[in-house]
Amino acid sequence: MSPSRPVRAAVGARVAAGAFAAVAAVLLVGGCGDSGGLVSAGATPTASGPTRLWPGEPPASSPAYDYGEAETEVVKGVRAPGEDIHQVDPLAVVRAEIAAHPEVYAGSGALYGGTTARMADCGKGGTDASADPDATAGTDKDTAAGPDTTAGRRTDRAKCPVLQAYYRDLTGDGRDDMVLGFRLLPGNQTAVRMYTFRADRLVQVLASDDAVLAVELAGRTVIIRSPAGIVGYEYRTQWTWDEDQQAMLLTRDEILRVGGAAKPSRSPSASPSASPSPDLPSTASASRSPSPDAPSASSSVRPG
Repeated sequence: MSPSRPVRAAVGARVAAGAFAAVAAVLLVGGCGDSGGLVSAGATPTASGPTRLWPGEPPASSPAYDYGEAETEVVKGVRAPGEDIHQVDPLAVVRAEIAAHPEVYAGSGALYGGTTARMADCGKGGTDASADPDATAGTDKDTAAGPDTTAGRRTDRAKCPVLQAYYRDLTGDGRDDMVLGFRLLPGNQTAVRMYTFRADRLVQVLASDDAVLAVELAGRTVIIRSPAGIVGYEYRTQWTWDEDQQAMLLTRDEILRVGGAAKPSRSPSASPSASPSPDLPSTASASRSPSPDAPSASSSVRPG
């Protein structure tokens, strides 16, 4: 246990007095004829670097796991005037992904067939995001827009798996990019995607599927917090924009203590919230990818 402030002050005073006495003694012994030469400070510990284990083993030539680093994908059939990402319909983007990957979204045995089935509850698309009063273009703060209307009719967001879209300049080109999430049904995972325009094409530059506690933005990074199977811990993965790769790279993956006595539930959440809410299913993590300590200045972005 560390000493209290008064005890630390008293100890400091005694140390200062002792140091003054020692200096005075040296001056008396050395006299005025001291040449001012170097004086030994005593023995110092020997510096040691890291010890390499199994030096005879050949280094790996390929990664052990595929985290999808630097993988990008053009979203076919989705355009926007002036490459204004605020004009992109998030529903159209999710439907384009479903169409591009029938192996996981189509058919009775598809891994995420439930997502495809529930897309019918989102409306018919053609939504103009600019009509949403919350979609503010050209601002630095986080803005959210959800396609809540279709030809003037409100869609059933209680069943629609697509979460609100959030906008921020994450690539540093002075234009907003879009972070989008949607539930991967019938399981408990959430798809987190990021899109930017490149040469008049909408490009997906981040794709992460995981059980999600929260998603946060900090600078040019996307931080995904996921529950761990260990009581009082959680995973945090960090994706950061890389100018050379023109993609969000998985830059950190760690498990951190967050306190708490309750063990994360391993059962899927009962159902999505009735309206776009910041809460995400709090369920056991199913996959891992890099992330950091969420910076204290990060803006919490929890699509619901």
